[in-house]
Amino acid sequence: MPKLKTHSGAKKRLKISKNGKVIRAHANTSHLFNGHGKTAKWKRHNRGTAVTDKTNVKAVKKMLPYA
Repeated sequence: MPKLKTHSGAKKRLKISKNGKVIRAHANTSHLFNGHGKTAKWKRHNRGTAVTDKTNVKAVKKMLPYA
């Protein structure tokens, strides 16, 4: 059986933790992060990473077959 290809977009944006959870970055944090109506609470809660919802885990793991 041939090797499976890893999805290029997924490998740049997602990571599988040691426990099998899918780690992702928060959305809407790449542009105009300082000021411009973004509250301190919003910035604090969107810092770092988050765990992907369980409804998307199966699809993500299919895109990252060797992770």
